[in-house]
Amino acid sequence: MTEPIDSLPRPQTITAAYGVVSDTAFGAVAPPLYLSSTFEFAGYDEPRIYDYGRAGNPNRELLGDALAKLEGGAGAVVTSSGMSALDLLVGRHRPDDLILAPHDCYGGTMRLLKARADLGHCSVRFVDQSNKGAFEAALEEVPALVLIESPSNPLMRVVDIADLAREARAAGAAIAVDNTFLSPAIQRPIELGADYVIHSTTKYLNGHSDVIGGAVVAADPAQVEQLRYWANVVGSAGAPFDAWLTLRGLRTLFPRMEQQQINAMIVANFLEKHPAVAKVHYPGLASHPGHAIASRQQRGFGAMLSFELHGGVPAVRHFISAVQFFTLAESLGGVESLVAHPATMTHADMGEEARATAGISDSLLRLSVGLEAEQDLVAGLEAGLAACSG
Repeated sequence: MTEPIDSLPRPQTITAAYGVVSDTAFGAVAPPLYLSSTFEFAGYDEPRIYDYGRAGNPNRELLGDALAKLEGGAGAVVTSSGMSALDLLVGRHRPDDLILAPHDCYGGTMRLLKARADLGHCSVRFVDQSNKGAFEAALEEVPALVLIESPSNPLMRVVDIADLAREARAAGAAIAVDNTFLSPAIQRPIELGADYVIHSTTKYLNGHSDVIGGAVVAADPAQVEQLRYWANVVGSAGAPFDAWLTLRGLRTLFPRMEQQQINAMIVANFLEKHPAVAKVHYPGLASHPGHAIASRQQRGFGAMLSFELHGGVPAVRHFISAVQFFTLAESLGGVESLVAHPATMTHADMGEEARATAGISDSLLRLSVGLEAEQDLVAGLEAGLAACSG
């Protein structure tokens, strides 16, 4: 049976074609790039749609509209980085507001929250959100905002977003979900009860490791306007060219994610059977504790995974020196495969004690699986693992 036209377009169509042929001047198929920092007024006290680049830009608006449609939100604010997107939410809170965050969140997120709390801008509590008792006890402190990261970075822990959102809302808290690891191609947190979705657009949305950017999508139109106002106040807006590039990257989000998660599953299965590997963290594996939840709330399992080696730091050193087709670098979500050592890279600022609490060991390696041929990726990992005993 054919679906009614008002149910369209589907997300794949939005990524491929949103903003195409929007140029009214020349009919350009690709959206034009507007680099102007300022815009002419029509006359005395007659501003046009845009007046100054910090407050608004056609490229940022086009990208924000596309992201809002993909996430099922009322609107989005495009920022200069993923951290500025998070801070756009956090920075609006008052000193007596409590923010409840995952105990195993991204190291940069923990650093920002601690820095804001140290300055007295808010209070922060880190809690294991998979521990129902601990989470409910934390909610008794009446948080203003509950920040959820699922899957978590780097241990790929999965929490039931709908369940946490329901409890948080009953306690009077707003809910924000970092959806960077999966993108709206795989997970749509607003459908699960989130008020906000945060992205580092640097990652899968752009997909080519050549842009730094972020975005906040809000479910409530009033909150969209408040976020836009606050972004203008603090000047966190993203650059027009970065927005233009990110929209271009977004065009291929669905086929990229589809193939990358196929590759990731192959890699995860290979690693799980290898004698040099102590443990694999990937929600697509039936052995993963969050597999059932991920199967229910996601449309796939993504292309991020982590694993622990037997042999500790010496094994890590040998692996990194010998692995092929995986570049040792921070970040993720590009078409190329990357390997990172969280304890000395992405999560170094957490400190040894916080890493131990989160379960991030010195033996842990994180992979962002790209679009290379699956045989090459497996062979490249085999080369690294073979060196672990050396």
